[in-house]
Amino acid sequence: MWLASELAAFARIVELGSFTAAARSLGVPKVALSRALKALEARTGTRLLERTTRRVALTDAGRALLPWSQRIAAETDAARRAMSLASGRRSGVRVLADPAWGRLLLTPLVPRFLERHPAIPLEVELLAELPSDAAPDWDLLIRCGQPGPGLVATALGAPPLILVATPAWLRTHGTPARPADLPRDALLVAGTAPDTLRLRHGHEAALLSITPRLAINDPAVVHAATAAGAGIGVLPEFLCRQGLAMGRLERVLPGWFAADLVELYAACDLARAARTEVRSLVEFLAANMVPVLGAAPEAAP
Repeated sequence: MWLASELAAFARIVELGSFTAAARSLGVPKVALSRALKALEARTGTRLLERTTRRVALTDAGRALLPWSQRIAAETDAARRAMSLASGRRSGVRVLADPAWGRLLLTPLVPRFLERHPAIPLEVELLAELPSDAAPDWDLLIRCGQPGPGLVATALGAPPLILVATPAWLRTHGTPARPADLPRDALLVAGTAPDTLRLRHGHEAALLSITPRLAINDPAVVHAATAAGAGIGVLPEFLCRQGLAMGRLERVLPGWFAADLVELYAACDLARAARTEVRSLVEFLAANMVPVLGAAPEAAP
């Protein structure tokens, strides 16, 4: 099965004569176009372009495929415009997001995006089981970890994970001075129940066997349990800033961070990445999430 996005990428590369120009025109990384062409050549079983440092040239197979690629790209754009006009709807963006991170990071930004881009409607769904590849029922995917092949990914940030507890909990149970002092059965973590915790402090590292008191795939719940004095939370630093500033939380093992970072991405296929509405949302998220997810100066790894 040949993907319309790969055919459209092929047509744009030929039209503009280079990967660089085509990537700039579509607003996607050059490597994404290269991957799309390689995937298309793998599907067709033949080389479509002869590539040099200065130009691209069509092979006989590429010359035969080009009119079909141009037609599919044009028909796809025309169909999208026709459906938008027929339904009376403006061209919006359909977003699927991981529920926990969507509530924490995406939903607070939605009103600001709508205010800044009043002509772009949003349809947001928080979905526990996110797809791994492109599908016709969504435009943009907000997820943890690298998305599948064939998708254009924009990194939104990797929040440092720190250890915190309430002052009352630390007074009762003691303040660990080193990783080996951590009570392994009092940790509260986000995600499936891990049996190890990797920590780092500069060039130092520690690997601990743990039996978490709480493991849940929602950092907000871990934060609430930590603030309630249930144990030592392993939490994104940005979630703890207010509690630390107000003295309701204290760092445990200052300078140490969980080594396994949570990496957040916005992903879409090549055709959607070229849409102005999708690009506007991705640029807005990158501009507003990356500063939030980066560590505060006093907490920087």
